[in-house]
Amino acid sequence: MNLDGETNLKRKQALEVTLSLNDEHCFHSFKAFIQCEDPNEKLYSFLGTLYYNEQQYPLSPQQILLRDSKLRNTSYIYGTVIFTGHDTKVMQNAMEPPSKRSSVERRMDKIIYLLFVILFVIATFGSIVFGMKTKHEISPGNYAWYLRPDQANIFFDPYRASFAAFCHFLTSLMLYVCLVPISLYISIEIVKVLQSTFINQDQNMYCAESDKPARARTSNLNEELGQVHTILSDKTGTLTCNSMEFLKCSIAGVAYGSSPTEVEMSYGEIAETTGKYEHKDATEFKRLVKGFNFTDDRLMNGRWAKECSRDAVEMFFRVLAVCHTAIPVADKNSAGMPYEAESPDEGALVTAAREFGFEFYHRTQTTLSVHEYDPVSGGKVDRTYKLLNILEFSSARKRMSVIVRTEEGRLFLFCKGADSVIFERLSKDTGKACLTKTKCHINEYSEAGLRTLVLAYRELTEEQYVLWNEEYSAAKNSVHTDHDEAVEKASDYIEKNLVLLGATAVEDRLQNGVPECIHKLAQAGIKVWILTGDKLETAVNIGYSCNLLRKEMEEIFITLDNSSTSASGGCSGEENRMAPYDEIDRKLQDASAIISQKGTSTSFALIIDGNALTHALTSSLKNSFLDLAVNCASVLCCRISPKQKALVTRLVKIRTGKTTLAIGDGANDVGMLQEADIGVGISGAEGMQAVMASDFAIAQFRFLERLLLVHGHWCYRRIAAMICYFFFKNITFGFTLFWFEAHAMFSAQPAYNDWFISFYNVAFTSLPVIALGVFDKDVSSRVCLEVPSLHQDGVNNVFFSWSRILSWMLNGMCCSIIIYFGSLNAVLIQAVRQDGRVAGFDILGVTMYTCVVWTVNCQLALYISYFTWIQHFVIWGSILIWYAFLVIYGLFPPAISTTAYQVFLEACASSPLYWLSTLMIVVTALLPFFVYKISRTLYYPQYRDQVQKTNSKNW
Repeated sequence: MNLDGETNLKRKQALEVTLSLNDEHCFHSFKAFIQCEDPNEKLYSFLGTLYYNEQQYPLSPQQILLRDSKLRNTSYIYGTVIFTGHDTKVMQNAMEPPSKRSSVERRMDKIIYLLFVILFVIATFGSIVFGMKTKHEISPGNYAWYLRPDQANIFFDPYRASFAAFCHFLTSLMLYVCLVPISLYISIEIVKVLQSTFINQDQNMYCAESDKPARARTSNLNEELGQVHTILSDKTGTLTCNSMEFLKCSIAGVAYGSSPTEVEMSYGEIAETTGKYEHKDATEFKRLVKGFNFTDDRLMNGRWAKECSRDAVEMFFRVLAVCHTAIPVADKNSAGMPYEAESPDEGALVTAAREFGFEFYHRTQTTLSVHEYDPVSGGKVDRTYKLLNILEFSSARKRMSVIVRTEEGRLFLFCKGADSVIFERLSKDTGKACLTKTKCHINEYSEAGLRTLVLAYRELTEEQYVLWNEEYSAAKNSVHTDHDEAVEKASDYIEKNLVLLGATAVEDRLQNGVPECIHKLAQAGIKVWILTGDKLETAVNIGYSCNLLRKEMEEIFITLDNSSTSASGGCSGEENRMAPYDEIDRKLQDASAIISQKGTSTSFALIIDGNALTHALTSSLKNSFLDLAVNCASVLCCRISPKQKALVTRLVKIRTGKTTLAIGDGANDVGMLQEADIGVGISGAEGMQAVMASDFAIAQFRFLERLLLVHGHWCYRRIAAMICYFFFKNITFGFTLFWFEAHAMFSAQPAYNDWFISFYNVAFTSLPVIALGVFDKDVSSRVCLEVPSLHQDGVNNVFFSWSRILSWMLNGMCCSIIIYFGSLNAVLIQAVRQDGRVAGFDILGVTMYTCVVWTVNCQLALYISYFTWIQHFVIWGSILIWYAFLVIYGLFPPAISTTAYQVFLEACASSPLYWLSTLMIVVTALLPFFVYKISRTLYYPQYRDQVQKTNSKNW
């Protein structure tokens, strides 16, 4: 693994001039000077020049090792340090990770602010009443002689009533602070960590093939999984395996290869039967060679020598065997020479060359050796090509070339790349028939969901190469800002007048379970967008294969590459001359009009390419584009860049206001993952950079179904219920204090012992709410998967809506009123003690507190849907802890226990009135919620209630 997180092969090599420095003694007299660019964060580019023996040698990323690189094919290296400290690449790339918080937490913050407002309001109200009452204590007719106001301290001084009221305000803030659930944040963190542990330990999301389980890399977003509205997914490596197989090819206008593609097979194998989709497992098709699934006897076992275009076929295979950066790996257990390549595509092409009789077997810094099939002798001959230059592939160039010298001294440029790039660099002498047939074959391959590359070559003269190499070396040696432009200009000069050889078609098969997963997500009401850099035809057919696009859908094409769209049905020649911006604007309007016309009776699929998306994302069109996309059942964006992926994700997240999830497996998906509300990385063949930038990591796309529909549903419901219950129990407790204060004319006398108040959220009500957040579930995992529409509860925020939150708070208010006034009328003037003495405020406080503890814990027992022994233990155990604490604390001396001294043992325990009052008050306080729950379930059941009732016996 490298600093960029990728595990794929990265070819590094020393300069040819320093190859001989392979011993420590050689460096005693070695003197050189390196001039390079300033420190920057770019991992994939480096500009520098080595000055040695009065010569200049260009330095490129191939000579730079990043931190944590692992050496292959050599045991050690000698090098020099370029950057240290804060100049290093790792420090230059250091930045604060994006801060992500769930929508539930953001709403919870608003409720906390509301409770702070309530706290200040009741404290202010009480202080005003207290100040007015204190001031009137010395007024004629209201003189409170028994309070001795003339001798009161500053806190009750009627002559300084305003200051006394202010002091009372501060006291009230401390007294009512229990209204604000500070411990809620701690409890939520504990619950989320435990929920993340359940996700990590879920055996149903473990991939045995790669030995990788699911990983919750952050615990902040567990409940957000249950609110996902839109999924934005990469294609290659995410929906597909990113394990390429050479399937077909076109050489000199002749198509070869008869193996069926997954897209072709899917048209008959994905059939809806009783609401389920069946998809033939790709592993059913046996492959003898990894990366090679080609079937055509005309090219196998040397039979290609009998083809009419034998020379073109031979050159085609030679380009496959030479134009690459792969490294052969000795493996006695392998049937053929295995290779390590920078990408799965490249590995498949080199493997194909080997199977066709052109086996690349050895590589040095300046040579490539190939076992080539000789059509004349019918045997293998060894040929070595001197490697002069490598013009590397990049996303901007979309091609790769090598310049080699054969053993006969001939110079060749071998090139492979995207059809749009290679065709415009072909020689004018290229036969039109061959070109037309090759284009036709490429279109067929793309429609079958295959990834295509075009192969071409050019023979160079010695003079052409020498002149070009001087210009290219000068461009490589430049350390200026226009270095890349100069190198590209030099490369472009030599990569022209190419001779077309043909095209390759490799297949990236769908991962197991992808069509079923997407179908299930669609049933859950989740919209899936595919964002890919593939060609439109390839992306569309993969869309059909993975069940994102369906035959009953009406397709809307928004593209600048095609003069017609399904939305408009066609366009005139005048339209072709319209400005791209105006054309996209008109197409968006036409498509929206058609959707408005046909309404919801027809499902639409929007397909848009990168060129059109560039204009659609402009400030004046992005709203129209998103409105159109939101009205479509599926969206497919093809030929788009990583930056466009991030921009689309941001647009969907901001404009819809719904939870978005991005899923990808490569470095080009990092921006998209960080921009989305939730980023899910797939630990696939492209390395670990996407995983390192993600919030959750899974091994395959199909695990997303369980992650969202099961864990997402449970976590959202648990967290929402936990927060609502927390507010309920704190309001129930806090407002009993307020009612007592109002009864005591806001004298700041607490109704409870100080330790009672301190332990309320810590000891007597903390464990049940944590158990609720960790273990409760309304339905089993099987039901969550069988009834995916339950996911809409989270999308619509049913369990944490303002109406639900306020209803819980109102319930807490009602419970506090019942508990306070019930306790007041039941015990305050009654003879509770055995000696006949009536109850004081100490017994009243214990009675109210007992009722509060019983009520809030029994309320939780009424709400819980799924009881385990843990819930029983913590709920009834918390009540027992209260009684144990009351007994033990009451045994301490009066100086410590104060109002709790022996109050339970001497007064409450032996009084039938205490126990009867507790029973009646608790039942009365729970009755409103009980009646509401029974009435709603019996007479106004919602869909989730019906599902829960139907499956209550099938846990």
